[in-house]
Amino acid sequence: MTVHAQAFPSKPVRLVVPIPAGGALDAIARNLAPPLSRAWGQNVIVDNRPGGGTVIGTEMVARAPADGHTLLLMANSFTINPAVRSKLPYDALKDFAGVSRLATVPVILSVHPSVPARTFKELIALARARPGELTYATAGPETNQHLIGEMLKSIAGIDINHVPYQGGAPATMAVMGGHTSILVINVTESGPQIQAGKLRALAVTSLERAVDFKEVPTVAESGYPGFEAITWFGAVAPAATPKEAISRLNAEIVRALQLPDVRNALGKLGLSAAGTSAEEFDAFIRSELRRNEKVARASNLRID
Repeated sequence: MTVHAQAFPSKPVRLVVPIPAGGALDAIARNLAPPLSRAWGQNVIVDNRPGGGTVIGTEMVARAPADGHTLLLMANSFTINPAVRSKLPYDALKDFAGVSRLATVPVILSVHPSVPARTFKELIALARARPGELTYATAGPETNQHLIGEMLKSIAGIDINHVPYQGGAPATMAVMGGHTSILVINVTESGPQIQAGKLRALAVTSLERAVDFKEVPTVAESGYPGFEAITWFGAVAPAATPKEAISRLNAEIVRALQLPDVRNALGKLGLSAAGTSAEEFDAFIRSELRRNEKVARASNLRID
């Protein structure tokens, strides 16, 4: 008797989102779930497991059966936590296998209109003239935006102080209110305020200009060639997941990201769909881990 391998997927697929519902990562999961469910003929469940700075949901996936039916949807924090925490209940490299990058969004630097700097170069000059006086707001400590702020401090040789807030909205409000000088945040969160003239955009941290802010130069264009630091989102599976399952997951996720309704939905949030091969995403994760470890050491960033 011939025994045929069980078709994949053979049961519902769970997309674990290690943050509360409502954020960009959650939106990506909920936009991907319907087309993936249709493609696989199985329910695709979005499972929000927030807590511990994404550690709780991430550990849950690391311990899940490696059969391809449980995926972790993650962002920069996946490669930042190992750089700033001495103890994690999982190994970001050994316990996971890349499936695909999902989307990216630029980070934009802006200031309150009262700050006497109309360009990124002028802001750097101002910071050098007033060492230790300027502050920059982010969505929280040890976030991607925090690391970007520290990278800018290093490459520009400036002394500005980090003021972390509990999310992008409070950080944006703080700069709008003049309580903090500079805002380093995803363009999706500060874009409306910039367009309304309540904030002045100076630079984006991607290599290319933001689609909705073509007039705002990049940091690379502003005197620091090659500078790139973006917010990204991706999917990984438990490390021992069979390659055949990874290939099927990758193929259908990349296909879903190319659907006009998915691209349009993400575009309305300022996100650019960005599917990759599993191998490319694995290499990207390794490079991000190396870079974040370097930044964390240079800036002495630790949370334990």
